[in-house]
Formats: sequence, structure tokens, C-alpha cells
Amino acid sequence: MPIIRAPGITILLSAVLTFCSCVSSPWGKAREPDWISDPYAGYNRQTYVAAVGSGNSRAAAEKNALGNMIAIFGQSVRLDEKVSQSYQEAVMNGVIASWSDMAVDSTVISTAGMDSLVGAEIPEAWHNGGGLHYARAVLSKAQAAHIYSGLIRSNQSMIEKLLDMSPAEKNSFEGFARYQLAATMADLSIGYGNLLTVIGAPISGLRRGEDYRLEAINISREIPVSLNVRNDKAGRIEGAFAGVLAEHGFRSGRAASRYVLDVLVTTTAITIAGNQNAFTRIEVKADLTDTFLGIVLLPFNFNDRQGHITQSEADNRAYAAAERNINAAYSALFGSYLSSLLLK
Repeated sequence: MPIIRAPGITILLSAVLTFCSCVSSPWGKAREPDWISDPYAGYNRQTYVAAVGSGNSRAAAEKNALGNMIAIFGQSVRLDEKVSQSYQEAVMNGVIASWSDMAVDSTVISTAGMDSLVGAEIPEAWHNGGGLHYARAVLSKAQAAHIYSGLIRSNQSMIEKLLDMSPAEKNSFEGFARYQLAATMADLSIGYGNLLTVIGAPISGLRRGEDYRLEAINISREIPVSLNVRNDKAGRIEGAFAGVLAEHGFRSGRAASRYVLDVLVTTTAITIAGNQNAFTRIEVKADLTDTFLGIVLLPFNFNDRQGHITQSEADNRAYAAAERNINAAYSALFGSYLSSLLLK
């Protein structure tokens, strides 16, 4: 059948095709927002800090945006991982709440490591229709100046409270722990102060955490721990306890001291009917005593049984088990004890 070409229909069809070519398909790629290529689109650079991030989910994009914002401030606002961990542990143990005027929430805790920024907002997020999500983080400089100067004031108030003690209180385990926590708070303030300097709102007169750590070292030198171990084997148990004390900043020795760690090691050879191996039971009893107060501050007990084809090797394995337990369990116990002193 011949095709009839009507001039009017041809013109109409051509117009429809032209119109359709100018409209994006509803299944096509959406238009990219201006802020993806320019984080400051709609914001004044003099009063805001902005950054864009991307990821395979909205949460990942937001985290990346905050990370990119933090990078704007450089390494000066980042804290040592140990400082951040010490602060977070103090928060979880209730120590910060007992000394600080500041209400500590999860946002402030994460900011201790500068993984995020208090006051930063995510006003926009966008999905490109494929696998990428985008997010924009925005921080008002005026709001940041208000928040971080407040955090610094709280930290400085906390440091003052921590260090308000008599000379006798200072030269003690508690005094040592207070100076260590003061050092952590000072490091936090330095990080916040560096951020304020970048946004044009500097705070002067902040002391470094290292200043307080040096004083803590001086305290530890004044109160070494006298370490007495009975029934040791080649100094292995004494070495394990000395290592734990050193890990927490204390020297140890056998000279007279206010603090004494008295350790008794007991080993017993055991035979088990029907078993050709030899066994050794080991028990370690350790009491940390304050001779000034005449009280046991921290009791510790450990017992285990180890076996081998020879008694000497069973003994050796028993002492090795005790060493491992001291390095792990006693270290955690002693650390918890120091933290508990700050809750008084």
C-alpha cells in the first residue's frame, strides 16, 4: 500500500520530536546541584566553612563531607589517638561527668578525636541515580567560635578543679591520675584553640598537655612502688609486675616507699591418675598497699594449672601463664583503679 505523506502531519511530527529531544527522560540522570562543584554555592566564604563528600550511601557521603571539612583546618586540629581514647574512656567511666560543667554527649565525644565537628550541619544530600551519594557539610564560623570557646572554658575549669589539692594529695596515686587527666583536657583545648585560630577567633594562654604530663612524671618519681616478690623464678613475675607499673607511668624497685606491691607465688606439683603428664598449679596473690594509711588498695589473685611430659616444663608453662595474666588482667585492673580515684 502506498504511503500518503500529508504536509501538516509531517510538520506536527517534526515539532513533537524536537520537543522530546529537549526534555530529560524521567529515567535519565537528574541535574547535578551547583553545590557539588562549588561547596560555597549560596554561602559566604567569610562567614562559613563548607565541604562536599561522596560515598556509596548517604551516611558514607556525610562522613566523607565532614572529613573533608576537617581537612580544611589541617593537622593542627587533629589529636593523638591515645589522647582521644583516654578522653573517651574517661567519659564512659563517668570521670568527665564528675569533674566537668559540660554536658557530654556523643557528638562531643566524637569531636574529641575530631572525627566530626560540633556545630557542623548537613543541609543537602543528593543521589545521582547511580551508585554515588553526595552531601554538603556547612559550619558557621560564628557558631563554631561560640561552641569551641565554650568547650575550652569548660576544659580549663575542669583542669583547675583537678589540680586544686594539697601537697600530700598531689604526691599520691590520685595526684598522679589527676595530672594525667589534666594533660588530656589540655590537649583537647589546644586542638579546639587551633580550630578557633583558623576561623579567626584565637584564644591565647592555653597550656600544653605535655606540661601536665611532665608534672605527673615528677610525681611518679616521688612515689615509686616497692615491689616484693616471693618464690619467683628468674625474676619473671617481678618483671611482669614491673612492666605493668611502667606501662602506667610508675617506677618500681625494692627500696622503702609509701606504696608496696607484695606478691606471693605458690606452685604445687600435681599428679592425675591415668595421665602420664606432670602438672603444676600456680597461684599468684598480689596486694598493693598504702603504708601511710595502712590499707590494701588493690588485691589481685590468679591461679592456673599447666601440664607437660616433664615437671620442669610444666613449671615453666605455669609461670608463663602467670606472666600473660599479669600483663593483661592486672594491667586492666590497675588502670581501672587509677580511674576510680578520680571519681572521689
